[in-house]
Amino acid sequence: MIEVRNFDSIAHIDHGWLDTRHHFSFGDYHDPKRINWGALRVWNDDIIQAGTGFGRHPHRDMEIITYVLDGAITHRDSMGHEGRTDAGDVQVMSAGTGIEHEEWNREDVPTHIFQIWIFPREQGGAPRWNSAKFPKADRAGELVALASGRAADLARGALEIRQDATILGSTLAPGQSISHRLGDGRLAYLVPARGEVNLNGQRVPERAAAAILREPIIDIGSRRGAEILIAEVPSLGA
Repeated sequence: MIEVRNFDSIAHIDHGWLDTRHHFSFGDYHDPKRINWGALRVWNDDIIQAGTGFGRHPHRDMEIITYVLDGAITHRDSMGHEGRTDAGDVQVMSAGTGIEHEEWNREDVPTHIFQIWIFPREQGGAPRWNSAKFPKADRAGELVALASGRAADLARGALEIRQDATILGSTLAPGQSISHRLGDGRLAYLVPARGEVNLNGQRVPERAAAAILREPIIDIGSRRGAEILIAEVPSLGA
């Protein structure tokens, strides 16, 4: 089963400094049909205006992955971590027993990010933060694990999260296609960050999404080129 969620069906809230799309219930937006997708709890598509950002606020018991599409995001937290994550790169925060952080667009142009939250396999654990560069050239024509809880992915340089889940990224040249096998009981959520893709015969436009269930193999192609992200997660009974 593949449910394509068109861009105009994704909740849109414009705060002025922040133009955001919520793929799942978040903040004041609530949709009982879109609470989570297995262990995937949040996928926010955020455009943050220059010189603005999220002031210090708390999190706990959540794996928070930030993928930067344009611009850069600057992070600071109560554990003393500080860092700037540029376009194409990724940061991960395991909130664990509790952490406070802030994220700012210190650039002169808007910053565009995907922020993805995943339920951890268990509660607790010491909070932590890390970031890494993932050159798009290294993702050309193949899916690369950007963040994962699987040992094989970590050995290849993925950032660690506390769940048997993986965030995968790829860039496709015009006419290129790739395939990915999903394990039993696994769900996937695909978003084309740029460009349009064909997913098992279904069209998924730019910044739309596809919720994928009981598809052992997913075939992804693009006529004009694309940049995609996929969250592969356990079902949690979904």
